[in-house]
Formats: sequence, C-alpha cells, structure tokens
Amino acid sequence: MATPPDTQKPVVEPSPDPAGQFEETLRSLHMRVRQQEILGELGVLALKGVPFEELLGETARLTAAGLGAEFCKVMEYLPGEKCFLVRTGVGWGNDIIGKARLGADLESPAGFALRTGKAVISNHLENEERFRTPELLVRYGIRRAINVILQGDGSPFGVLEADARTEGDFTQDDISFLQGAANMLGMAIERQRNERRLQAAIERQELLLKEIHHRVKNSLQIVASMLNLHANQGGNEEVRRELREASNRVLAIARAHESLYKNHEIGSLDIGAYLRDVCRDLGASAPGCIVRGDAPEGIRVATDRGISIALIAIELVTNAAKYAYPGDAKGTIRVILEKQEPDLLSLKVIDEGVGLPQDFELEKTPGLGMRIVMALAQSLNAKLFAKVRDQGSEFELRIPLRSIAPAS
Repeated sequence: MATPPDTQKPVVEPSPDPAGQFEETLRSLHMRVRQQEILGELGVLALKGVPFEELLGETARLTAAGLGAEFCKVMEYLPGEKCFLVRTGVGWGNDIIGKARLGADLESPAGFALRTGKAVISNHLENEERFRTPELLVRYGIRRAINVILQGDGSPFGVLEADARTEGDFTQDDISFLQGAANMLGMAIERQRNERRLQAAIERQELLLKEIHHRVKNSLQIVASMLNLHANQGGNEEVRRELREASNRVLAIARAHESLYKNHEIGSLDIGAYLRDVCRDLGASAPGCIVRGDAPEGIRVATDRGISIALIAIELVTNAAKYAYPGDAKGTIRVILEKQEPDLLSLKVIDEGVGLPQDFELEKTPGLGMRIVMALAQSLNAKLFAKVRDQGSEFELRIPLRSIAPAS
C-alpha cells in the first residue's frame, strides 16, 4: 500500500551546528594569530643572538604552545651514527633530553622528513601504515605527530617535531607554522656555524702570531747574547759599554715579544709586568747598580708604544748608571710607573748619585742616549722633564693615557 504523498519525508544529513562551527573557526583564527606572534618572537630571539642552547629550548617551548601540543623536540642528526639525538625539547623526561637516539631511516617519520625535505603529518599513529612509529612515541602515548626538516649551513641540522597525546588533526597551516619556526632556528644554526668557523680561524691566526713572536724573541735573545759576548771579550771600554747598551735594547724588544706570545692579547701588553722584566735585565747588566722596578699590573698599552716606553727607561737607567755613579761608585736606580691623573701615565727614573750639572738642558744634550729618549718621547706624544733632587736626579716621562690601549 502506497504512502500518501503528504506523509513522505526525505532523509537529509543534519547541517552542522552553526554556533559550534563558528566557535571552531574562532578558535582556529586565534591559534593562527598566536602562531604568527610566536614566529615574530622567535625572529627577535634569533636576531638578538641569544645563546644557542637557550634558543633551541625556547623554539621547542614556543612551538609546542603554538600547536597546542604537549611535546616538542629538536632532533639533531648525527651523520657518524646515522641517527637522531634528542637535543632539547619540552614534555620529555631527563632521561630523554640529550640522551635518547632515534632512527633516521626512511621508515621513520623524522627520517623521511630529513631525507626528502618533505613535512610529515601523522594524525593517527595507532593506525599509521606509511612509517614505523618510534618506540619513544609509543611509550609516551603520543597519538599524533608533525615533522619538518631543520636546515643548517649547507647540510640539514636535523628535524623539528611536535607531538600530542590529544585527539585532533595537525593541518597544512600547522606545517607552515612549524616550518617557519624551523627556518628561524636554521638561520641561527647557520650563524652559529659561521661564528664557530670564524673563531677557529682567529684562534689559528693567534697561534701563528704567537709562534712568530716566540721565534722572534729567541732570535733577538741570541743577538743580545752575542753582543754581550763581544762586550766581555775585552778591548776598548767605550766599545764594550756601547755593546752592552745595544744588547739591553735588543733584549727589551725580545721581552716584548715574549710577553705577546705568553698572553692572549696579541696587539697589547701589560706595561707594568713588562717594565719589571726589563728592570731585572738591566740590574743584571749594570755592574755596581741596583735597578728596582715599581710598576703595577693591569695597565695595557699598544705593543709598539710599550716597547718605546721600555726603551726610554733603558736609556735613562743606562745614563744614570754611567753619569750618576761614575767610576767605582755604587747606588740604586728606581724605575716607577704610575697613574698620576685619570688620563695621564707617569714613568720616573730616579737615582741618588751626583746629580745633574747646573747648566743641564734636555734639548741641548749631545749624547746618543738622550737623543733616542727625546725622539721616542715625541713619538709617544709625551713630555719629558728633568729634576734636580737633594740627592741625585729624576727624569719623568708623562704620557697621555688616551693614547694607550684600554685594559682588557
């Protein structure tokens, strides 16, 4: 028996709840906006140059938040072992971070992403047939995962992966977000590798420079020894004295090179420590005189300026030994380095000898030593003063500190 026409009703699939559909769209929109904010935050971190390990951790944390996932990890590919190392992440135990290793073959989602460069979404790992589900994900009850390649400088660094226990779907929009985060991190990885190569090149250059300074120091010490040897072989006393003075000058330069290869700073030296070494050498070569060096450590000067200061000290000490204590007279010569003012360095050479002649004038001194002192002082933009003391004499060199390299 036929059903009356007015009682026939078609079977129609119910339309989605408009209110529920709107709420879902709104949640999705909020998530996309938050993801863009996170990419901006990661970009700022990458540009600020935060420490690399900190940037890795922040990338994992922010990426998990942007995807609403409980887990995220940065996996570094180890070519020698052909596997991934879980470098950092969120949600994982301490026995995983920095220790766990996962397969990187094409049968694993992360390995596929690494080797093909294609992002991988597995929204139903319990039913996944394309790839082998890593045991780590099974152990932590992960239900869905998303992987993107993490590029480095030339070769891939690894994979950035987000994982969730909750139901739901990672989408193409999520891939775009995750790949954007990976690209930010990739730029930081490239910068780090470039900085590491640059630092290695600088260290090699410094090593070569130190080796050069070491060899120059050895060569100069040989020259100084030869000059001393000739001075001790007798002959004219004036010639012997000139040879000893030349030896002291050469040895002072050798000391500068010794200081350079023993310290990290190549372009500057500690003038206090340097002058004390020079004074010890002078004391050993100035018969009948005690040379005392009083100079604080921590004042660094450019190498060429430091050598000039030391050579001035040598000439002034040599003159004091020769003229302040003539004949068989013995006495003390003090070399004092100090900061007199915030912007002024003072070098004093003081003796307790016979003193200066009444008609002594620096500019009219005919001796070679004083001519050397005046020329070096001019090169330092420094001023030289001579002072008659109650007993002996005092020479002071005032060097503007602004011309001196700052302390490291």
